[in-house]
Amino acid sequence: MNEHTHISDRPDVPDLTIPTGITPFFFPSARGRLVRLDRLANTLLSRHNYPYAISKLGGEALVLVSGLAAALKFEGSFSLQVKGEGAVSLLVVDCTHNGELRFYARYDKEKLDLLPKQATALELFEKGLFVLTVDQRNDKDSYQGMVEITGNSLSEMASHYFETSEQLNSWIRLFCEETSEGWQASGLIIEKIASDPSIVFKDKAEITNDEEEWNTLTILAETVTAKEVLDTNLSNNDLLYRLFNSTPITIGNPKPVSYGCRCSRSRLQNILKTFNQNDLESMNEEGNITMTCEFCRYNFVFNQNEIQSTK
Repeated sequence: MNEHTHISDRPDVPDLTIPTGITPFFFPSARGRLVRLDRLANTLLSRHNYPYAISKLGGEALVLVSGLAAALKFEGSFSLQVKGEGAVSLLVVDCTHNGELRFYARYDKEKLDLLPKQATALELFEKGLFVLTVDQRNDKDSYQGMVEITGNSLSEMASHYFETSEQLNSWIRLFCEETSEGWQASGLIIEKIASDPSIVFKDKAEITNDEEEWNTLTILAETVTAKEVLDTNLSNNDLLYRLFNSTPITIGNPKPVSYGCRCSRSRLQNILKTFNQNDLESMNEEGNITMTCEFCRYNFVFNQNEIQSTK
């Protein structure tokens, strides 16, 4: 595995993929995803060098969005925007259908300094909007849903969104902690669905009451702890069987997650060309203009001769 690679027109950023980052699993009337970002969490979070509370929030959001994007049946991306009115005014995370992750946050340092180190998501945002967007490629229609922030944690905010906007029963737990080996982020997402006869279960016992099964699953899922879900020595399958050994479960093939930013030098150069000449001159420092991608924190430096305004 290469730690760094350079692709023409693209920034020199970490080339890191976790092949087993997302493990789908199925029950007769529910489906779920186990997300374990492993070293990718630290790679993404440490690149921004955000304060502790924001890094923790960002790690939880990366888990949520990667787990949701894993359910996409087409080429595209799944994104989360939380627009707050507190110390954090904006959190943006997106993930493509093949697991490429990126994120950034905008915050007010003075407001953040007034909060405890372990500030909750609600304390960080105070109030605002929780927005999920599904984008399809090739200019196809996109879908966006939004609700007001409700809940103390990002897990509760996401559950409230699905309950009110999608009328979908869901159980979501997101974990992110800074360990001796760096940041680790993991989580479980379970959604109640109609029974799918195409899924073959090892245990043939029929469950006739979907609501009863859902209650059982959520009770079992509640026993998960941060220690075990963040334990890199505990395999995905072992963790799932430990949690749900008393109910029929089918574990699907794992899906990868990776460091992914879609910025490019040519794209930013084209954006700069839309600025008028006075703006370009004001951005000029010793003959160069620097643009920083908020997602990957890479500085693109352009010589003033490369940029000619089209206005």
